[in-house]
Amino acid sequence: MRFQFALSALGLTSQLPLQPNSPESPTMTPAQNSFQFVEGPDVFAPKDLVELGRPGVGQPNHAGDFVLIPYSKYSFEDKKNHKSIYVAPLESSVKPFKLPLTEGGEAFWLDGRTLAYVVESESKILQIFALDLVYEPAMNASAGILNSKPPVLLGSFPTTSASNFRYSTAGYLVFSDSVYPDGNLTTVKEQDEAWENRGNTALVYDRTYERHWDHWVGPKTQSLFSVRLVQDPDHKWTFGSEFVNLLAGTEHSCPVEPFGGTDDFDVSKTSVVYTTLDPQFKDERAWHTKQNVYIVDVTGGKPLELTSGFQGAIHNPVLNDVGDKAAWLELDEDGYESDRAKIVIYDLKKNVRFTLTQNWDRSPASLAFSKEGEFIYFTAGDHAKVKVFVLPVPPTPDKSTTNPQLSHKYLHPVPIVEDSASSGIQPLPYGRLLITKSSFTSPNDVFLVKGLDELETRITQSDELAKFTGEIEQVTQFTASDLQGKNLSKGEEFWFKGADDIDVQGWILKPSGWKAGEKKAFPIVLLIHGGPQGAWEDQWSTRWNPNVFAQQGYFTVAINPTGSTSFGQAFTDAIAGDWGGKPFVDLQKGWKYVLDNYPEADPDRAVAAGASWGGYAINWIQGHPEFNFNFKALVCHDGVFDSSYNGFSTEELFFFNHDWRGRPWDKNSEQVLRKFNPANFVHKWGTPQLLIHGSKDYRLPETEGIGAFHALQQLHVPSRLVIFPDENHWVLNHGNSLKWHYEVFRWFDQFVGKS
Repeated sequence: MRFQFALSALGLTSQLPLQPNSPESPTMTPAQNSFQFVEGPDVFAPKDLVELGRPGVGQPNHAGDFVLIPYSKYSFEDKKNHKSIYVAPLESSVKPFKLPLTEGGEAFWLDGRTLAYVVESESKILQIFALDLVYEPAMNASAGILNSKPPVLLGSFPTTSASNFRYSTAGYLVFSDSVYPDGNLTTVKEQDEAWENRGNTALVYDRTYERHWDHWVGPKTQSLFSVRLVQDPDHKWTFGSEFVNLLAGTEHSCPVEPFGGTDDFDVSKTSVVYTTLDPQFKDERAWHTKQNVYIVDVTGGKPLELTSGFQGAIHNPVLNDVGDKAAWLELDEDGYESDRAKIVIYDLKKNVRFTLTQNWDRSPASLAFSKEGEFIYFTAGDHAKVKVFVLPVPPTPDKSTTNPQLSHKYLHPVPIVEDSASSGIQPLPYGRLLITKSSFTSPNDVFLVKGLDELETRITQSDELAKFTGEIEQVTQFTASDLQGKNLSKGEEFWFKGADDIDVQGWILKPSGWKAGEKKAFPIVLLIHGGPQGAWEDQWSTRWNPNVFAQQGYFTVAINPTGSTSFGQAFTDAIAGDWGGKPFVDLQKGWKYVLDNYPEADPDRAVAAGASWGGYAINWIQGHPEFNFNFKALVCHDGVFDSSYNGFSTEELFFFNHDWRGRPWDKNSEQVLRKFNPANFVHKWGTPQLLIHGSKDYRLPETEGIGAFHALQQLHVPSRLVIFPDENHWVLNHGNSLKWHYEVFRWFDQFVGKS
C-alpha cells in the first residue's frame, strides 16, 4: 500500500512551529517542583492527551466510495504539530492512506477521484492544486494501492486568508474571505499594507463589537465569493480569475463570527444559501442574536430572504441536491443563544416555509437532506449523548406556517445512532450515511451507516414508529493502537432526584485500580461544565477530558445540573435568573448520591474544578460553605467573579442580558445580581483555590480571575494565579495545555495527594 506524489511540488517544505512551554514554572519552590504526573504504559497521562492524534470530520467524495479526513498530531520531541490528510475507502478494509501536509492548508473533493488542496506557498501566495487519485484494488479485498498523479497547480487567490471551501459540481468554487468595505478581494493586499502603515496603533469604535471572543475587531468583515473551477473534456482543470462577492452591497457577513464556518452556508449546482446577522442590528450586534437566511445565485445577484422575520439565531442552512428545498435550524428568541433549535424547511418552488419539529423537545445540532431529498437526517443531543435521527420531509403546506398539521410519522424522529457523540452527517448513495463519532474513550473516527433505504421504506409505508435495523460499520481506527492498554473508562450514568424533584443525570469515571468495597481508596473530583447551557456528553475532549482526571487517580464525577442541554428545553431554560439556585441544589443532591453509593471515594479528599459557568460555580461554592461539599481545593478556569462587572465587560452582551434578566442597571437584573453575585460573598471564602485565565479571553476578561486572586490573597487563603497571555477562553496551544494540566494536578495533589 502506498501513496506516491511529490509533496515538494506543493511547496510543503516546513512545518508550523508551536512555541515551547515547559510544564514547570521557574518561580516554583523545590517542594512544588517535586510533583509529577502519574505516567506509564497503562496510564493515559496529560502528555498522552496532548500528543494523541486529532482526527477531524470525514468528508466523502461525490461517488460515496472514499472519505477524506484531516488529521493532526503534536510531538513534544520536535515541538511541532504534524498535519496530514487521510483518504480511506468506505467499502473496503484497506487502512487509510496518509498524505503529510507540512504547511497545513485545506483539502476538499472536486470529484470522485480528485482532491483540491489550498496552501500558502513560501512566497506568501495562497495557491490551489489538484491531486488526481488512482486506486488499484487487488485480488485480496484487504489490500490495494492508492497512487496519485503529480499535483497540478490550478491558480492562486488574491489574499492568503481564503477559507471554508465548498465546491459546486456545476463548476463553481465558493469560499469565504475577509474584505474591506469595498468588498473587493483584489484590493485587500494594498489596503492591508495601508492599515499596517497608518502611523498609529489606535482602534476607534462607534458601535459594538469592539472586540469579539479573542480579537479586537478591525475594518474587515467576512464575505462569500465564487470563482469558476471547471474541468474540460480532456479532464484538465481551469481556475478562473474573477472572484465574485456574493454579498456585495448587502451589509451581510458570512460566516458568522466568531465560530462560523462551512456550516453557515451551503452550495447547490446553481445557488448558495447562507445565514447572516440581521443587518437591521448592525449597530447593536452585541445584544442581538437574530440571523436571517438568504439564497443567492452562485454567479452573484440580489439575495432573496427566506426567513419570516420572526426568529432568533440560525444555524446550518442546507440545500437538497435538486436545489428546490432549503432547510435550517431556527431559534425563536432573539438575544438567546440556547433556545430550542427547530428544523425549518423552505420550498423554493412554492415559496412556502414551515417548521418540521415544532413539538419535539430536543435541539437538532446539524442536518442534511437525503440524496433524493425525501428525508432529512440530523444530530441532536439527547440525555448527554449526541444521536442521529431521521424524519421524512412532508408535503409542502399551502401556506407558510410554524405549526403544520402533520401525521404521526412526520412528528416523531426515528433514532439511528444512539450512543456516544455523532457529527458530520453526510448522506450517501444506496441508503448509506457517513458520520464521524467520538466518545469518552476515543477521539473522532468515521463510521458508515447502512440499510437506510429499508428504513426509509418502512417510514414511508406506515405511520407506526419505525426502528432502524441496519448496520453501523467503523471505517477508521485512528487512535486505537495508541489507546490500547490504557483502560479508559466508558463512563457510568447515574440518575437522582434534583431540585423540584426532577430527574438529573451525571457521569462517573472510575480510576484505574478500582476495587469495589475498598473504602476511601481514591480522592474524588467534581467537574462542573460551562455554558451554563451545555452538558457533559459522552464525547472526546482535548481540553477537559474526564478520563485524564480518572487516570491521575481521581474518582471523577461530572453532573449535568439545571441549565444543562439535551434534557428538554424547560430544564435548559430553568437556569436563567437562577444561576446560584437550582443548579446547586442539583449538585448538592448529586454529590450526596455519589458519596452514599460509592464508599470507595474519599469525601475527606474531595476537590472540584470548573470553567466559564463552571468557574462561576467554583466561586459561588467558595462563598457558601453551608453547601457542605467539604472540598479541600478548588480550580477556577476563566470563571465569573463579579457578575455585575461581567454584564458590562463581556463582548456578547445578549448573554448576560438574557441570563441575568436585564442589563446590569435594570431593576430585575439588580435584584438577581444581589442574590447570585459571587463577589458579594467574598467574606466567606476560605478554601484553597487555583485560578487560571487567558489574557485574550474577551468573553470573561482576565480581570475576573485577577480580582478573585486578589481577594483570596488579602484573605490569606492559599491561592495561585496562572495567566496565559496568548490564550482565549480555551487553552489551545499544546505546550500551554500540558502546563495547564500540570498546574491543576499539582494543586490538587498539594491538598489531597498521598503524603
